[in-house]
Amino acid sequence: MFFSKSYLKTLSLFYHSHLPKPQNAVIIQQLNYKIMQTETQRTLTLLEQIEQDPDITQAFLATQLGVAVGTVNWHIKRMVEKGIVKVERAQRRKLRYIITPEGIALRARLTVDFIDQSFKFYRLIRQRAQKELDTLNENGYKKIRISGNGEVAEILKLTCLEEGIAVVDDPSAPLLEINGMQILLKMGEET
Repeated sequence: MFFSKSYLKTLSLFYHSHLPKPQNAVIIQQLNYKIMQTETQRTLTLLEQIEQDPDITQAFLATQLGVAVGTVNWHIKRMVEKGIVKVERAQRRKLRYIITPEGIALRARLTVDFIDQSFKFYRLIRQRAQKELDTLNENGYKKIRISGNGEVAEILKLTCLEEGIAVVDDPSAPLLEINGMQILLKMGEET
């Protein structure tokens, strides 16, 4: 989903005039961040897929991204306008997508940004986990349960192993509960 600058400006003005001051900046910043993050991820995925198979179809790309074919079409048209991708007719109804040197440079930049964001995410979760594990160590515990799954849970498990804390299924052990990106330590009745 893409919003024009004028739409975002109108939306910003609306929020500034109708909401209490502390909430204004937060709402607009979150909205802009999510839009940019999704568009950047889609662009990177499209460039990677096109690089792997220049004869790829828009229907297949839509399936990979989990969006409508029209959305893929819009993104590709935009990339063509920016000079990132060229489109050639391979057969009567078949198109071939070619990444330009500018597109290769953009893909490299987006990949580096993605890796950078991944490391920042990893460090942030490790820092939060370390804080809770320090509390756990101060109270003399050497084992813990982890509630949740996904990337955050995997980072927690690695951090526990490095700290010499066993990850167990024992209900009497303290619990590290994952809630989004929050990590809550529950020791008995304490949180």
